Amino acid sequence: MTFDTVRRLGKWMPIRHCPGRFVLRGVSPAFSMVDLLGDIAGAQQFQSPGAIDTVWVVCLEDGGMISYHRLAGTWLHTLNTKEGFRRKLEQLEISLPESVT
Repeated sequence: MTFDTVRRLGKWMPIRHCPGRFVLRGVSPAFSMVDLLGDIAGAQQFQSPGAIDTVWVVCLEDGGMISYHRLAGTWLHTLNTKEGFRRKLEQLEISLPESVT
């Protein structure tokens, strides 16, 4: 799956002051990662010192998705170019194999 494939699945708005990062708008907060991507193989779950919420990561061929599953059961989805993905994972202190990022 590619960045452009996922981008066509919804209304992604640029995140201010975060080049290469986009947030999904226009969907219910209950809209999960599975609702967006279908049965997702390869999704990884993390607890990050840089986030209160559970962080879900899906690597794409040319970037990745980072979704936050909040305690209230709601979701916040971000789509990231390769550079935006690398930068945000670093901020969240999440390490993936070098070949993935």
